[in-house]
Amino acid sequence: MTAESIDYLLSLGDPYVLGRDDKKSILDKELEALDRHHYQNCSEFKSIIDVSESSFHYLPVRLFKHLGLKSISEEDTFKVLTSSGTTSQVVSRIFLDKNTAQLQTRVLVHIMQAFLGKKRLPMLIIDHPGVIKNRASFSARGAGILGLSNFGRDHTYALDDDMNINFEVIEAFLNKYHNQQIFIFGFTFMIWQYFVQRLRETGKTLDLSKAVVVHSGGWKKLQDQAVGNDDFKKTLLDTCGIERVHNFYGMVEQVGSIYVECEYGHLHCPNFADIHFWDIATMKPVEIGEEGVVVVESVIPRSYPGHRLLTEDKGYLIGEDDCPCGRKGKYFAITGRLPKAEVRGCSDTHGK
Repeated sequence: MTAESIDYLLSLGDPYVLGRDDKKSILDKELEALDRHHYQNCSEFKSIIDVSESSFHYLPVRLFKHLGLKSISEEDTFKVLTSSGTTSQVVSRIFLDKNTAQLQTRVLVHIMQAFLGKKRLPMLIIDHPGVIKNRASFSARGAGILGLSNFGRDHTYALDDDMNINFEVIEAFLNKYHNQQIFIFGFTFMIWQYFVQRLRETGKTLDLSKAVVVHSGGWKKLQDQAVGNDDFKKTLLDTCGIERVHNFYGMVEQVGSIYVECEYGHLHCPNFADIHFWDIATMKPVEIGEEGVVVVESVIPRSYPGHRLLTEDKGYLIGEDDCPCGRKGKYFAITGRLPKAEVRGCSDTHGK
């Protein structure tokens, strides 16, 4: 279908090398091909498009909680990802065939190597080992850990099954890799509540100054505690001596297309994806710097119609092709979630 373009994007080496015009010409063609592919292969997607009064092809992410949207047969289903379901018992179900799963991994590797390098680093995971037990049906947390594990070796879990810090295991790990760079991954809330806060409570510190930390998700719980990105980074520096911290924005409905934070604190769009910010009332683009609902596009989803999504997040565009870090593409900030009433409203307009 569109494998040639994906291979071309992967061959570029740098996931942030395409300027606005070059990127747009490639993504427009890819996304239109995916529109046709999913229209022909997913009956629910076809029905939604057929009843739509406009050329609006963006599915609310909430639909994945209520419909089993897939463009593959039951026999071709290789893996089913689910969202974390922390705020509700209803979870999104994302159906992957082998090709889409492999493509997601290839793109994720391509993006993360731009920040971590190509050499696998000793990896400390801020979670407990039980989170990845069921490999056929992962939670978002399990899928995230497994995906990021591709960039590490000697995977070591910092928490025990009771969610307590396993100091003995961590100290053995740090002794083994003394003065070497290490890779730490965890979900934002897990790192804050079960690692950083526990260190504070016990009065202990750890020398993790050689670590690069990648984290994502769970900001709502931290914002409820008045913890922002700057506070998070400062506390990691104070308790562990960590200077290199990269947040990333992503969702289980578009695994692979992650938006990683650069050294200047900006989230970046890779070559494979695009992002827009719309006025929730008019569904029209807002100006740079103006807050809007987040709309994401990705050329990766082949086995399910997740290539154009209307999210439940808010944010704003900071700029394009001119970030001080030198990476091209759009760079932006996420500011929070839409109120439930607004989310329900925009879902209803698309034949939920």
